[in-house]
Amino acid sequence: MKKNYIRWWVVFLVFIATGLSFLDRQVLSIAVIRIQKEFGFSDVEYGWVNTSFLLSYALMFTVGGWLIDRIGAKKGLGIAVGVWSVANALHGVMANLPQLLAFRFLLGLGEGACFPGAAKTVYEWFDQKERALANGIAIGGSAIGAVIAPPLTIWISNSYGWRAGFVLPGLIGIAWVAIWLLIPWRQKAGAINEARQDTFKVPFRAVLRQHETWVFVLMRFLLDPVMYFMMFWIPKYLSEARNVPFEQIGSLFWIPFLALGISNILGGLFSDQLVKKEVSTNRARKMIMGCAAALTLAVPMTEYTSSVAIAVALMALYMFAHGCWITNYITAISDVFGPGATSTVVGLSGTAGALSSLILNPMIGKIVQEYSYKPLWIASGLLYPIAFLAFILLIPRLKPLFDRPEEIVAPVEVAD
Repeated sequence: MKKNYIRWWVVFLVFIATGLSFLDRQVLSIAVIRIQKEFGFSDVEYGWVNTSFLLSYALMFTVGGWLIDRIGAKKGLGIAVGVWSVANALHGVMANLPQLLAFRFLLGLGEGACFPGAAKTVYEWFDQKERALANGIAIGGSAIGAVIAPPLTIWISNSYGWRAGFVLPGLIGIAWVAIWLLIPWRQKAGAINEARQDTFKVPFRAVLRQHETWVFVLMRFLLDPVMYFMMFWIPKYLSEARNVPFEQIGSLFWIPFLALGISNILGGLFSDQLVKKEVSTNRARKMIMGCAAALTLAVPMTEYTSSVAIAVALMALYMFAHGCWITNYITAISDVFGPGATSTVVGLSGTAGALSSLILNPMIGKIVQEYSYKPLWIASGLLYPIAFLAFILLIPRLKPLFDRPEEIVAPVEVAD
């Protein structure tokens, strides 16, 4: 009973961490409406600010994932949250564009290790029949952070100024690190599942040799720009294309992210229930991901509706689909790559997605500034079905790759 309590407490703390991650990165997308007025930043310069974040985020997704597979989730995630919390607080003292670019870069360095650390934590504490639900709860915090960010940022901005909207979440993140480091990790994590008491190091080159690695990387490369578009540009879309007042954006922008948080958990729950009913993990993960891809086909209608309410509902539909998709995507990686390489592959795929978004963000600024949002909505609806078709064709069956010690190298203890 005590073991069960501790592991769910651990996943709840990861839920809080991913929530802080999305809250911290979302604050700027709301505050930028006032920051641009104060400092005169153009849309193209705002695109470069996002690029600064994505550059370091892309780097640390891979480096952070690789490191966490070696030092363990406890130390790795604790360091990551500490770094990005300090970076977020520093946004509150920025005085010019170069400082904002630098602080945004530091934020990406910390946040890049968040999701590899979350995936590693879940694998260390949960078995196959509960792993998708645990992953859904862990990454579901990101949606809740995004839900809270718009109304919280607008309320803080109106009450204390936009700078306080960065400082307060940063201080909360530092407090989270102190609590996280108190967890008695080594003894409890090893006792959860006797079959996983040892973690094996998988050489990086062995991971790169697997074609499954590159399929997961390709999917994130295709799809992450859609999610970053939703995170970074929708408040401006509501303000500029839909003429929604600044104060009302907070009352609308949280709705899609609530749908994301709900679907993170439901997507994991549905998948685990299928596995418990003796459906193969291969079929369970792909069934949920296929349904999610089908739902995104409705997203381009956002451009063609005259109703703000219907537009927001379509954004929420996209977020619901993405939540089901990403939970099963990350769980599928852990099903295939196991304890020695899950964080590494989550990191590699995250780097691919961030690099794709890094390349496209300045282009998005150019498209929005000189044309319209229409091409972005169309792409948002088509990319998930394309990625799903590639997934089922290139990985016909999900199966463990590194499930035998002789396939890799000597075992090492799970780090504190």
